[in-house]
Amino acid sequence: MHKGVYCLVFRNISCTVEVGALGQVAFFRGWHVYTGSAQGQGGLARVARHIRVKREGIRSPHWHIDHLLVHPEFRLSAVACALTTVKTDECRIAGLLARDPVPGFGCSDCHCRSHLAYFKSNPEKRIRSAFSKTGLDVTITTLNIS
Repeated sequence: MHKGVYCLVFRNISCTVEVGALGQVAFFRGWHVYTGSAQGQGGLARVARHIRVKREGIRSPHWHIDHLLVHPEFRLSAVACALTTVKTDECRIAGLLARDPVPGFGCSDCHCRSHLAYFKSNPEKRIRSAFSKTGLDVTITTLNIS
């Protein structure tokens, strides 16, 4: 499977979500973008797993992002993907998107402040810009999965 980097784009109302070791996290109404890596053996198949978790649920959330995927107030609006084998691209994109980060979210395996950013309005232009500045060709697919 192809290796890469991706962003999951969520739209949500104001709510509080229990996020594993982070505890109760308050989320503002708007858009949240999670940046993830698909450098493992399954590559970008990880994105398909996230979509499946959103559609079907999961018995026991494992990663921080699983808690948002199973929460009813978070609609998975879109996914942005690009091919890359550069492991630092994930952190670079997360950093470029980190205007209002959710501290500690999705970054337990790196030194980033967060891999989840908040936006008041649709972040598509910012996502395209972040991928472009990283030298990656991004494909954005609209999903709108509740």
